[in-house]
Amino acid sequence: MIRERFDKIFLGMALAFLLHLSACAPQRPFRVPVPPGGSGPVPSRIPPPFPPAPIPTPPPAPPEAVLNPLPQESKIREQNLKSKPPPAAKEPTSRQPTSSESRATPEAALPPALADDSALLAKITPGVTAQRAASLRLTDEGSKLLDAGEPAKALSRLERTIVIDATNPYGYFYLAKAQYRLGRYTESLNFLGVAESRLSGEPFWLSEVHALRGENYRALGQLQRAEASYAQALRINSGNRTAADGLNRLQVETPSSSR
Repeated sequence: MIRERFDKIFLGMALAFLLHLSACAPQRPFRVPVPPGGSGPVPSRIPPPFPPAPIPTPPPAPPEAVLNPLPQESKIREQNLKSKPPPAAKEPTSRQPTSSESRATPEAALPPALADDSALLAKITPGVTAQRAASLRLTDEGSKLLDAGEPAKALSRLERTIVIDATNPYGYFYLAKAQYRLGRYTESLNFLGVAESRLSGEPFWLSEVHALRGENYRALGQLQRAEASYAQALRINSGNRTAADGLNRLQVETPSSSR
């Protein structure tokens, strides 16, 4: 009884092993059976169930753009000549002004007029010495006598101004003005030289010195020097009426050909 059971178990195990071996063995390729009496070639494999997808053909290339022919050289030159702008007009070269044009000083080149600084009594400040204050008072009196048309009386007053204070520049200027009114042009120019050296830092009075020098040169017949002095006075102070009137008189009274 026990032996029969053992034989059945052994037999079952042997069958299971054989089934396992048959499952692990490689499968043979399936071959299409050859039809009887056929002589054609035997396909080695079964054809695929679906036909292969067709390969898409690329789209045709676009036609090349037709290039315009280049214009001929003569046409290019003609077009360039037509497209070029006309040459710009040359600017006129600067020229030197003539003698008649250089007489009057252009207003655009002149500085603005200076403030009137002719009030002598206003210069007597608390810091001024007694000698300078007395000299300025006499100078103011002499200037008023000149305006009144009395140059001889003005001269006596003005000479005392430099005796009291020899550093008073305004006394020298009005002494020069009194000498000019008396017709002593050389003496007037001498006093103006002293006044100019002492008034170099006061533009208003320095312009007055140049204008009075121009008056003396004009009276002496030295018109070119007179014109230069008037112009210098206006360059310092464009509001100097003596210099402006002097230049106008030179233009009217003396033609350019005679200078």
